[in-house]
Amino acid sequence: MKEAHSGRKPSGILYIIATPIGNLEDLTLRALRVLEEVSIIACEDTRQTLKLLNSYNLKKTLISYYHPRESQKMPRIVSLLKQGDDVALVTDSGTPGISDPGYPLIKEAIAQGIQVIPIPGASALTAALSASGLPTHRFLFLGFPPPKKEALKKLLSSLKNEKSTLVFYLPTRRIHSFLQACLETLGNRKVVIAREMTKVHEEFIRGNAEELAKKLEKKQLKGEATILIESSR
Repeated sequence: MKEAHSGRKPSGILYIIATPIGNLEDLTLRALRVLEEVSIIACEDTRQTLKLLNSYNLKKTLISYYHPRESQKMPRIVSLLKQGDDVALVTDSGTPGISDPGYPLIKEAIAQGIQVIPIPGASALTAALSASGLPTHRFLFLGFPPPKKEALKKLLSSLKNEKSTLVFYLPTRRIHSFLQACLETLGNRKVVIAREMTKVHEEFIRGNAEELAKKLEKKQLKGEATILIESSR
């Protein structure tokens, strides 16, 4: 329970809530409780969040908060927090701020003296790492790589001597060209492709870059994947 100070209503709390990346059973009990208790939910796509809320029979006020309109949506959310409303920030799947909308709002809330509390849970990054079979004691998360070939090759070249397992998010339609770029810049390293994690068709595809590029050249994959590449030796 919040305590008032100097007659002024205290600010609300911004909760950063991880939501399932596929299987709805991966919503934690704590996350469910907080979603029940907050006044408002700021979400990337109201349609996706409604699916989650409906599965748990929750009815809440939703505010869309998505890239690239984060700066336009942020003032209203901050204002509600300063009025004393608790707000839950969620994305379509996984943990807000991890290659998903969230960082600008979190940064501004902290600057305004608003308490920010993480509610940990599902993340494609950690799920893929844990089952990859590649070293996990040191890794470098790079999010979504540049879509253009030259920019991608420049990025990968800069990582040639990196001693960490490299982790990327990638639309599956770009996997073949990404593997080709890896071959040209990093060499024929071990690669793990984690696709459809926690869903019915979950798949971990393992091999070196060359054999996976050949294997997937004519294969049509759907959705997004997490790509892991072994470190330099």
